[in-house]
Amino acid sequence: MALSISAVVLLAIIVFLLVKKSGLKAGHAVVCILLGFYIASSSIAPTIRQFTTNVAGMIGGIKF
Repeated sequence: MALSISAVVLLAIIVFLLVKKSGLKAGHAVVCILLGFYIASSSIAPTIRQFTTNVAGMIGGIKF
């Protein structure tokens, strides 16, 4: 669950920076957010969740 919350915060920060610095219009950001909600309720959502969990696990397993 902590991964989901941190990913949401990270994505929200990226969208905020894109709106402020890169010229992303607020309407475009709203469309991106709505797309995220629709994807979350679709049948592909478990596959995306598993993929992001695996990628986060691989990144977390890197030892420096």
